[in-house]
Amino acid sequence: MDTENPSAPTRPQSRIPGKNHPRRRPRSGVVHDNTRHTERFTVIGNHLTQHPELSGLAIGLGAHIQSLPAGAPVDIKTLAARFPEGATRIAAALRELETHGYLRRTRERTPDGRIVTRTVSCNRPGHHGTADTGAAPGPPARRPAPPTRRSAPPDRGRASSARRPVPAERPPRKALPAVPKPAHPSPALLRTAVDLLGGLRRTDPRLLLSATDAEHLAPGVVAWLERDLTPGAVRHALTRDLPPEDLHRPAALLAHRLTAHLPPPPPFRAPAPPPVVRHPLRNCDGCDRGIRAAEPGLCRDCRSDPLEAA
Repeated sequence: MDTENPSAPTRPQSRIPGKNHPRRRPRSGVVHDNTRHTERFTVIGNHLTQHPELSGLAIGLGAHIQSLPAGAPVDIKTLAARFPEGATRIAAALRELETHGYLRRTRERTPDGRIVTRTVSCNRPGHHGTADTGAAPGPPARRPAPPTRRSAPPDRGRASSARRPVPAERPPRKALPAVPKPAHPSPALLRTAVDLLGGLRRTDPRLLLSATDAEHLAPGVVAWLERDLTPGAVRHALTRDLPPEDLHRPAALLAHRLTAHLPPPPPFRAPAPPPVVRHPLRNCDGCDRGIRAAEPGLCRDCRSDPLEAA
């Protein structure tokens, strides 16, 4: 019979099921009670919900906009009616999302001449995908293979320098719409029109115009002033009912209003007859009779007597 080796290590005892300890919970902080979603949910990246520079309102609006279906209105007026924050705070939060790439807003002109804002929500800034327009996605387009280039042998005598990225060329700026032309150009009316356009920024700071834009719009304002409108009436027509969002190009909006809202010419008015001139009452130098004349002198009878006598 073999003897037991007292120096052999003992076999580790298996854990008793009844004595299993639960997972230790954190002493502080949030504890998640998660349930798996199977319907009505939206996948949102932590780069948005934990963004270090966005405000809480901007993060909330970004998550809300990403959860909306395609075609849902996301303008400032609709969001202000949905949330308790005012239009000013919501507009500032939308600008934050646009600055960090979560929104792309462009202004387009509809066939009826109105200017609307198109909003594109990006769930991952920097990665342009296919905009969700509600239509079924088509097959992905094949990209042509890039042409092969022969790499020049490295110059071992010089240190290799990093290539600088070539800046992308900006597309040419679209020309402003045409404005009405005055019938009779007048330097005084043109000066009044330029002063009127330069003062629009006092009514709304977004209507700050450059000298080139004011020079382009001034003939259209003169055409309005020729139609018996006061500068105050023209200013009211150009600044009333402005959209609440930012004006990316105010000169284009003003050019459209000058053309689309041009009033008709005033009705024809016949020239008034010249006023009747009434001379003051005087005494005739010959017979002292009262007469009306522009200057002192003789009456008609006294002027005719010497002629008859001759």
